[in-house]
Amino acid sequence: MARFPRSVFGHGDEPDPRFSLANERTFLAWLRTALAMFAGAFALEALALPASAEWRLASAAVLIALGVLAAVQAWFGWAHTERAMRRGQPLPGLAVGGIIILGLLVAVVLVIIGTFA
Repeated sequence: MARFPRSVFGHGDEPDPRFSLANERTFLAWLRTALAMFAGAFALEALALPASAEWRLASAAVLIALGVLAAVQAWFGWAHTERAMRRGQPLPGLAVGGIIILGLLVAVVLVIIGTFA
């Protein structure tokens, strides 16, 4: 029985299971990050913050975009890392971590500006 996805498991040799499980834990951590971003975006709109609606909505949009980015990173990061381990190649670096940190700062700044606007 072939394992899904074939684009990952169809290459190389089976790595040490501990490394594959660690890769899966990283995948789940990225999904938790995505869910936290979505929860933050919905909380901005659900809670009665003393910020103007336009700035709050802009901040929520940034958080939703970051959540989508984190979910995409979860899938592609897992696939690239698993494929690299199976082929005995160096592991890929963190692709979007800096973007997510910068986006979070932008979202916080938008809320702060909206509070004093």
